[in-house]
Amino acid sequence: MQVVTTKKKPIKIMDTIFRDASQSKIATRMRLEDMLPIAEKLDKVGYHSIEMWGGATFDSCIRYLNEDPWERIRELKKKMPHTNMQMVIRGQSLVGYQHYPDDVVIRFVEKAAENGIDIFRAFDALDDVRNLRTAIETVKKMGKIAEGTICYTISPVHTMDLILDKARQLEDLGIDIFCLKDMAGLLAPYAASEIIKKLKKSLRVPIHLHTHDTCGMGAMTCLKAIEAGVDMIDTVLSPFSEGTGQPPTESLVMTLKGTPYDTGLDLTLLAEIADDVREMKKRYKEFETDLGGVDSRIMVTQIPGGVMSNMVAQLRQIGALLRLDEILKEIPRVREDLGYISLVTPTSQIIVVQATLNVITSERYKIITHQTKELLRGGYGETPGPVNRELQKKALKGEVPITCRPANLIPNGMDRFRNELRGITESEEDILIYALFPHIALDFLRNRHKGKS
Repeated sequence: MQVVTTKKKPIKIMDTIFRDASQSKIATRMRLEDMLPIAEKLDKVGYHSIEMWGGATFDSCIRYLNEDPWERIRELKKKMPHTNMQMVIRGQSLVGYQHYPDDVVIRFVEKAAENGIDIFRAFDALDDVRNLRTAIETVKKMGKIAEGTICYTISPVHTMDLILDKARQLEDLGIDIFCLKDMAGLLAPYAASEIIKKLKKSLRVPIHLHTHDTCGMGAMTCLKAIEAGVDMIDTVLSPFSEGTGQPPTESLVMTLKGTPYDTGLDLTLLAEIADDVREMKKRYKEFETDLGGVDSRIMVTQIPGGVMSNMVAQLRQIGALLRLDEILKEIPRVREDLGYISLVTPTSQIIVVQATLNVITSERYKIITHQTKELLRGGYGETPGPVNRELQKKALKGEVPITCRPANLIPNGMDRFRNELRGITESEEDILIYALFPHIALDFLRNRHKGKS
């Protein structure tokens, strides 16, 4: 066996079982009651962290599961007191799909930290570092670990220099860890090696790699990244692995066993927990997609696993699944029109919805969604490349695009939200639920109150 170095460097592993795995494989429908028995065992493994909150989990809790997302943190913390609990946060968009006022961002991060989140992986869909500043600064003030993130994607404008420049900007903000986030599984093994080597020379902080196995390269990419010097990798227990998920935890642990990169994790314990997870997963069969293997279309469309699984489910609901191939071909064209933005929440949803409308209406941009217009206006930040100017003119109808940090134009909102919920709740957590998802929060809060009465 070829080993790059004789110096011991145990690789740290984050398992995504409770967040990205659920989002990518079963449309984020995993319930807390199914997590808790597994969490108690996971706490004994010795992971660097468990990703268990953020992303679509917050939305799904109140929209589909009738669960309090804040309670999820507290209950899992009780079961995993010895393991770092990690969340993914969409910068100024938090766990929602638009930019929120700075005071909402600050209070949200504070409450998440108070409830038990140890590591915050902050990313911005456009990699506009301005949109990450408030969240990262608040994480640091709370004494928690800030993991600044750059999204990996492939386009004419996404160069090595761009990645290195954005990474250095994040380090200047004071991040503790840098993460390269390959949300669609597009990062090829040798490209990963080259990028990680250059990042290690450029940065002083540890480097974390997040990838998916949608294109069948995940495990190979992780291995080459490890040899190149990466410090942490994301995996998931085998029942939720591969395809739109991450590479399997057990396989990477076995691969590294006896090498300088040995994780030290117990394969026997992992196998036992995997059996429990396999049984648990059977309860979510109705939410599974048939996207378990390699999907070479993703190399063109660049759609992340979670987005793909949710898109298939939604197209099936409206009886339009037969148009999937047309939509997949339209997605790259819309992406180019919108400045080669990455396909990651919320921009992935913006592109997918616009591409779907372009196909279903049989006329490109006959209908321009509010979100597409807002992106063309600059409301989400600076796009990596120039947008289609003709499309921008059509959407904005004479309105001047903005160039500042979008949140500079959003007035603080916590006092207003408190006033709107006066007589309903005084809980800061409830107020934050309402601030992020006002259209569904009131029903959720009323239903929860009925359940307790």
